[in-house]
Amino acid sequence: MGADTGVFLVVGLGNPGIEYQFTPHNAGFLAIDRIADDYGAQVVNRRCRAVTATIRMAGREVVLAKPETYMNLSGISVEALVRELGIEPERDLAVIYDELALPLGTLRVRAGGSDGGHNGAKSINGALRTQDWTRVRIGVGPKPGEMSGRRGKDYLLTPMRKADLAELDPVLDRAAKAVEMIVSQGTAAAMNEFNRAGFPGHEQDGPAE
Repeated sequence: MGADTGVFLVVGLGNPGIEYQFTPHNAGFLAIDRIADDYGAQVVNRRCRAVTATIRMAGREVVLAKPETYMNLSGISVEALVRELGIEPERDLAVIYDELALPLGTLRVRAGGSDGGHNGAKSINGALRTQDWTRVRIGVGPKPGEMSGRRGKDYLLTPMRKADLAELDPVLDRAAKAVEMIVSQGTAAAMNEFNRAGFPGHEQDGPAE
């Protein structure tokens, strides 16, 4: 998986609006911003109902995108970008999003599969009519007792505390490194690197999915 030429699309999922900026559900947006910062880019160009930036990563043209649709309509923007850029999702698309089932501080790379109850992933699966696209899932799961009767949706849309943002910060760096490896070496290499035993979050699934 992963081609040596052509455009690669990296999408981070979240909700537009300043009130959602630092919520768990916007981890994908935060990861895209981190990658853009690392490459001296700004994600400000509007296309296909997303804000985008174009960078060079591992010798390839890479489009970074944050859909301006709300989370449950992410597929509209992603499908339009895939069509406009002329890419094959199973080879040249990686999507970064939050994962409630993974503890905060963890990260998992996956080559495809079901949406796992994530509305953004569900929308993309439906719009692309395939589950074969790479996911970089950022753990945002609450600590024991932290939900205190709250619904998952309420937790995901509540701004994170400073301590939680500090714990998330190094994960954003790992997400950026995972994307670089996906672009340069393919998804399987990134899975073996970031999902291996001893890495946070490896208990959920093995590296060779």
